[in-house]
Amino acid sequence: MLEELKKRVYEANMLLPKHGLVTFTWGNVSEIDRESGFFAIKPSGVDYDELTPDDMVIMDLDGNKIEGKYNPSSDTATHLELYKAFPKIGGVVHTHSSWATSWAQAGRGIPCYGTTHADYMYGEIPCARCLTKEEIDGEYEKNTGLLIVDLFKDRDYEAVPAVLCKNHGPFSWGKDGHEAVHNAVVLEEVAKMAARCETINPQVEPAPQELQDKHYYRKHGANAYYGQK
Repeated sequence: MLEELKKRVYEANMLLPKHGLVTFTWGNVSEIDRESGFFAIKPSGVDYDELTPDDMVIMDLDGNKIEGKYNPSSDTATHLELYKAFPKIGGVVHTHSSWATSWAQAGRGIPCYGTTHADYMYGEIPCARCLTKEEIDGEYEKNTGLLIVDLFKDRDYEAVPAVLCKNHGPFSWGKDGHEAVHNAVVLEEVAKMAARCETINPQVEPAPQELQDKHYYRKHGANAYYGQK
C-alpha cells in the first residue's frame, strides 16, 4: 500500500515542473490514504531531477515520520492541518507559481471574471490574511494550515478547492494528488487571465451570477451533464 502511495505522489509531484508550476524546489504534493491515516509527501529541498518514488516521505496525522530517508517538506504541517479539517480531500499541493503568487503577494482574492474560472471554482478564490508576528514566530507551517481552515469555516472547500496565503502563495487540493495538481494548474491559468483582464479593463466586473452558476453546476452536483458518463 505504501509503495503504491509513494509512486502516485512521486508522479503527481513530477507534474509540477511539467506544467511550469515550480522553479527549483519551490513546491510539493502530498496524498493521503484515509484508511491508514498515512500520507506521502515530497522531501524537503530535493531537486525534481533527482527524485524517485522511494524518496517520498510517509507521515501520519500526528506529524510523525513513518518511513523515509529524508526530512519531509517544510510545508508538511500545513498539509496535515488541511487533511484533518477537510475530510473529503485526498491530495494537497503548494507552489509558488508566479501568477497565483502575484495575487497572494498583493493580498487579493481572484474574482470570477469568466467561465473558465466558474467551471472549476465557485466564486472568488479567497486570499487569507497575513499571519501575525506571534503566528510566524510560533508554529509557522501549522498556523498557516489553521489560518486556511479558519478561512473556510463558512466556505465550501470542495466548491473552492484553492486558496491564496497573503505574502506567500497558493494551496490547492482535490480527491487525490493528481486532482490537486489539476486544480493548481487551473488556479494558475485563472490567476493569469484575471490579471490580464484587469489590465485590459480596470473597471471589469465579475461574471453574472447566473453564468457562474450555469458553468459550475453543469460540471458539478447531481444534475451535472458535462463530459461522458
